[in-house]
Amino acid sequence: MRVTHLAVAAFLALPLAVTTASAGPGPAPLPFSISSVLPAPAEAIPGSESFGLTRDTVITAGGPAAPIAEQLAAAWRPATGFALPVAADPQNSAIRIGLDARMSGEAYRLGVDRDQVELTAGSLKGLFNGVQTLRQLLPPEIESATIQKGPWTIPGGVINDKPRFAYRGAMLDLARHFHTPDEVKRYIDQISRFKINFLHLHLSDDQGWRIQIDSWPRLTTVGGAKGTGVRGLGGGFLTKNDYRDLVDYAAQRYVTIVPEIDMPGHVNAAQVAYPELTCDGVAPRPRIDIRVGYSSLCAGKEITYRFAEDVIRELAAMTPGPFLHIGGDEAHSTPHADYLSFQQRVLPLVGKYRKTAIGWQEIAAVRTDAIVQYWNHQAPLETTQRVIMSPADRAYLDMQYDLLTPGGLHWAGTTEVRDSYSWDPGTLLSGVPEELVFGVEAPLWSETLTDLAEIEFLAFPRLVAIADIGWSRKSDWDSFKMRLGAYGPRWTRQGVHFYSSPQIPWS
Repeated sequence: MRVTHLAVAAFLALPLAVTTASAGPGPAPLPFSISSVLPAPAEAIPGSESFGLTRDTVITAGGPAAPIAEQLAAAWRPATGFALPVAADPQNSAIRIGLDARMSGEAYRLGVDRDQVELTAGSLKGLFNGVQTLRQLLPPEIESATIQKGPWTIPGGVINDKPRFAYRGAMLDLARHFHTPDEVKRYIDQISRFKINFLHLHLSDDQGWRIQIDSWPRLTTVGGAKGTGVRGLGGGFLTKNDYRDLVDYAAQRYVTIVPEIDMPGHVNAAQVAYPELTCDGVAPRPRIDIRVGYSSLCAGKEITYRFAEDVIRELAAMTPGPFLHIGGDEAHSTPHADYLSFQQRVLPLVGKYRKTAIGWQEIAAVRTDAIVQYWNHQAPLETTQRVIMSPADRAYLDMQYDLLTPGGLHWAGTTEVRDSYSWDPGTLLSGVPEELVFGVEAPLWSETLTDLAEIEFLAFPRLVAIADIGWSRKSDWDSFKMRLGAYGPRWTRQGVHFYSSPQIPWS
């Protein structure tokens, strides 16, 4: 987490004939190729013929692939002005999207020539991944909300692609400043474009409690009230309906929500609401500063474990995804023996409710099947458990780019785009072999964030660097910076408030 501020069935692939590309001269040469996408594909073989999208183009997708095809059509209609109907009958279609039982996981294959575009995958997740790649192959003007001139030309070639790591995550802190459901949805829209497949929501901390728990109602009526959050600017919380709506919204974009309730530390807001969760039964004062490490649940009281189980049970019931994050970091006020005792009782509760626990790297002290999230770049980690890599000096999006950029902190140093890109999750830690690396995650803490523009400024473009190294086995800064620079105009047309790093040759 941090140190103190101070220091993606049946074979549905369709026949390969037929096109609706207009007759006439071929499209003009493109300024980019089929390999100019983010994240870098596992294999990209450029072709000599490109495909022209026209007002006669039909998209074919059968059965469960149809909603993904409709997402693609909906994304392209505003700028092109084309109807782009989605049909189940392959006759007269030029873009074909379908499942192929010979493929597996999140892998997909995309083929483009003069006559057609064909996207196949072994799963819906794979098809969604392929659609994100396909969207990047049209010019940046495709991102416009109003009709643009075109031409709409897709470079030819073949992509065979699959991810390096199963878990490619982003994290958003709703506790220190509450971010509205609409802001979270906007973030989901953006991160899913880069094949990020998990969104970790940090829902509780010393400064606020942001998720409705029926069995402990004052958690939100007190911990989510106006005036909570850093500087008292972050009031608000998610109702269970809000949360379920976010889960459904994310699932439509093949992003799985991972909720976090941090404990036994980072619990001051819960203890303000319920003083019985302290060892002495006295309510602490509310906190709106950014200090850490001072609060702790009382390992010796049975109400602690009733509280923990109630929260885990209710959170598990409204979370269809496989993971619950139980925090576990910076419990500086919890004696080590008490910390071990607490985790030995609480970690199994996650399994009791049929979820897999994730915790910050401190939980590695307890030998369980929980997934460990590495964050403290100054501390070694040696474990036989699966690990999510989030080194603070590379992956924490709340670090400043440099000391002159607004927002963010710099306790882990400043982090420019190249710093976020130039590391290998599989070899970073000598005590964690690559086979134990479950994936990567880019956390974004909210001490200094108050609105969507500030979120976007710190997240983009560094989140794309983490997405690229999480997806691809390739590591080539020169290629990455050119691909990233070419993406900039898309963010501009989408209205994304990104940081125009001087390290990147923006188009």
